[in-house]
Amino acid sequence: MTSFEGHAPGSGGYRRLTGSLFLAGLATFALLHATQPLLPELADAFDITATQSTWSLSAATLGIGIALVLAGPLTDTVGRTPLIFGSLFAASAVGVGISFSPNWHLLVLLRAFQGVVLAGLPSTATAYLREEVHPQARLRATGSYIGGTAIGGMSGRLISGTLTDFFGWRAAVGGLGLVGLACAVAVFWLLPRSQNFQPQPAQPREILRRMGRVLTDPALLAMYAIGGTLFGAFVAAYNGLAFRLVTDPYHLSVGAVSFVFLSYAIGSWTSGLGGRLADKHGAGTVVLASILITLAGTALTLAQPLWLVVLGVAILTGGFFAAHGVTSAWVPARAVARSGGAGQAASMYLCVYYLGSAGFGSLAGTAWQAGRWPGVVLLVGVLIVIAAGLALFARQYVPRRQVS
Repeated sequence: MTSFEGHAPGSGGYRRLTGSLFLAGLATFALLHATQPLLPELADAFDITATQSTWSLSAATLGIGIALVLAGPLTDTVGRTPLIFGSLFAASAVGVGISFSPNWHLLVLLRAFQGVVLAGLPSTATAYLREEVHPQARLRATGSYIGGTAIGGMSGRLISGTLTDFFGWRAAVGGLGLVGLACAVAVFWLLPRSQNFQPQPAQPREILRRMGRVLTDPALLAMYAIGGTLFGAFVAAYNGLAFRLVTDPYHLSVGAVSFVFLSYAIGSWTSGLGGRLADKHGAGTVVLASILITLAGTALTLAQPLWLVVLGVAILTGGFFAAHGVTSAWVPARAVARSGGAGQAASMYLCVYYLGSAGFGSLAGTAWQAGRWPGVVLLVGVLIVIAAGLALFARQYVPRRQVS
């Protein structure tokens, strides 16, 4: 009996698969980042400080970061599609519930739980693609999924910001929850069920052995830290912008500020460009160059003219996505070269990535209260410089073309 080689481009299964995972990525990251442009509104609504308001985002990223440690082994046991479906439906339902939160503490608790259940998708999607897509089309299909995550992060902020201007923050959060439910229904009906999944018994000893390998390699540890510091800097910058652009001298509405997130479209392009450049020049070189571009964009935002601020945001966004895209491919390649554990290494990278977002993203509120925008830029700049040093450190351990 001939085994299933995977859905090939042009087939109905391939179209359903790529379309479904695009929607899944869109819904997941729209829900995750829904409250970022709403920080000033939440601060006013619940009479809390700027630092406290950032926990509406940090709680969710903290939840997803912690849950990723368990979600990686879980998907190898229970299967790919059940975890994808359960993650989308649960996170969307929680999103609707958040809009009815009577107090701040319950809102933060629900956001943390939403992050936990959202972890099912990023921990599963790439494994599903590797098993169910024809080998010659895996990179293309993965690109569609990554494009969905970038557009989801952008559209979530745009939708929530625009709805807040007209109907308030509760309608914005609840509306995104309904969008997520619609995407979940579409994914449930369209996504082809797994045909090549082979369940693995949950053997704690083997899981711990693989975990030991991915936690003792200096290069991998540096790569994890690059993700945490760089994403922390990125989220801190956008958190600070949510406050900067609604105050002097700009006085933009929440909806207008949300359009700054259109810069994510640049990120969806630079992430692919970074991968192509890494094939030619090596992952370490491209990651370091991208980090330095991120730093340059951050510095440009110190200018006062709005168009220069927006340009700086676009540059730092493009640099960040290029660095993240290449580093996320660098991690499993290094793990395979070091005798396995690629899946757990990728999960560990994402775990540190989101924990960095939660911790450093919240510091943006403190930096804003202490030094306004220059204070935020100082925080972001220090984190980016640390990431650059980590990239230099990792390069000495990894052969120039160890990316595939």
